[in-house]
Amino acid sequence: MDALIGTGVALITPFNNDFSVDVAALEKLVEDQIQNGVDYLVVLGTTAESATLTAEEKELVIATIIAKNNGRLPLVLGIGGNNTMALVEELGESDLEDFTAVLSVSPFYNKPTQEGIYQHFRAIADASPKPVILYNVPGRTSSNILPETVNRIARNIPNVIGIKEAAGDMVQAMQLISLVPEEFLVISGDDMITLPMILAGGKGVISVIGQGFPKEFSEMVRLGLEGKSKEAYKLHYKIAPSISLIFAEGNPSGIKTLLAKKELCKNNLRLPLVRATDALQNKIEDFVDAF
Repeated sequence: MDALIGTGVALITPFNNDFSVDVAALEKLVEDQIQNGVDYLVVLGTTAESATLTAEEKELVIATIIAKNNGRLPLVLGIGGNNTMALVEELGESDLEDFTAVLSVSPFYNKPTQEGIYQHFRAIADASPKPVILYNVPGRTSSNILPETVNRIARNIPNVIGIKEAAGDMVQAMQLISLVPEEFLVISGDDMITLPMILAGGKGVISVIGQGFPKEFSEMVRLGLEGKSKEAYKLHYKIAPSISLIFAEGNPSGIKTLLAKKELCKNNLRLPLVRATDALQNKIEDFVDAF
């Protein structure tokens, strides 16, 4: 899965002022990512507000991105949830021809044991016609996929090829990298610790801030993968303040403010999410002006 080494971006879903999907803005955003050097696109992740999209809107988002991408970059599709049987059924019915892999979040709310997490992903991997990337984000799921469990999955379920690790714990990330097979993709899900994770042996990132500064963030990742830490950290420290800003009031309110400032979308979110406060919007806009 060399195609998924580097910078993936978790695309937002732009909305019009009536909160319908803004197809033109989504096309513009996809083109901006491609022209500025990202390595692949992640469709319908958490950042896309997928929890508030209807089935028809999800199909529209998928079709729009596939058409605009036109085979230029690999695509990863988010298919996750906490009902294993329903996900198995969805994977069996989904047209995944245009996708390189599936990104599947650990079950949320149910709070399964490590054995439950293992058996969940075994069922998902068996049902998926495409390789699966695990997504560990304890801050949203209320459960942590432990490194030992990831290693067990990596060594026993061949169709699972990697993990988006977003526990925000560098010690856990290093333990994970040390345990799994070399070819298993440990992908950062935390923009702020992406570079140290790469330098420790990670294979890249699925990023939020990357779609705001795709050229610079992708270059930082490339330099990190080449072991050029000094040059990479210069870009990291240039971008880092914006990472703190865009997550200060939750995702994707911050990144939508930034993208709206860059005239790539309107600053609209669907309830229960709301726009960032005026004070935070001003800070983000000032950062973009000065960048």
